[in-house]
Amino acid sequence: MNSQPRFALFVTCLVDLYRPSVGFAAIHLLQQAGCHVEVPRAQTCCGQPAYNAGDRTTARELGLSIITAFTAYDYVVVPSGSCGGMITKHLPQLFDEDPNLHARADALAAKTFELTAFLVDIMNFTPAPPPRLVTATYHDSCAGRRELGVKTQPRKLLAAVPGLAIAEMLEPELCCGFGGTFCIKYPEVSTRMASDKSADIEASGASLLLAGDLGCLLNMAGRLSRQNSKIEVRHIAEVLAGDTENVRPIGAPARHPA
Repeated sequence: MNSQPRFALFVTCLVDLYRPSVGFAAIHLLQQAGCHVEVPRAQTCCGQPAYNAGDRTTARELGLSIITAFTAYDYVVVPSGSCGGMITKHLPQLFDEDPNLHARADALAAKTFELTAFLVDIMNFTPAPPPRLVTATYHDSCAGRRELGVKTQPRKLLAAVPGLAIAEMLEPELCCGFGGTFCIKYPEVSTRMASDKSADIEASGASLLLAGDLGCLLNMAGRLSRQNSKIEVRHIAEVLAGDTENVRPIGAPARHPA
């Protein structure tokens, strides 16, 4: 009988569709930490868009598929505080009227971790990334910080990057204005929030913006690009794994051969 723990990566929709390099970087880091990582093919959306929109029926259907796909694993790691927060804090609530499914959702929630928190708090892992002679600033996503308590872990991991300095924003925990469906429901408010955030990023003096949530990064990169900013935008996993040479920054235009 195999007594070794089983580790699974919950890829997330945005990573799968827009930035697969984040998923590969997460796998690389988990393997460095000694985890044999599996990526269940049956996984799908965590259900957060439907949940936020009030569509509990669809959210429950998606939630049940996630519970089923990850039941066999001992640890589930998510490179996103937003999806991690959905699974750990909200998924069990969808099954309050079904004690059996609620218990299964609770069990999944208890073994699900945001990537940087898992590497630091569970694996006590220190990466050995290549040098990055750059000043970076780090955005704390709403879900990661408020729902999962992710704050010190990414900064501890970034301290292992030779040459990388951190210049904190005045308000690193200030929302970027994305909020999933929030930016669609309230575009004017969202744009103002993104503008305030980009001003804070620029004022930090950093040339590299990092975060652990791709939704936030896409939103901030879009706003920065519209303001002709030269700041490079990346997911923290890409920098920690050293996967930046052949992957353009988030929001940067594709390079075409001459």
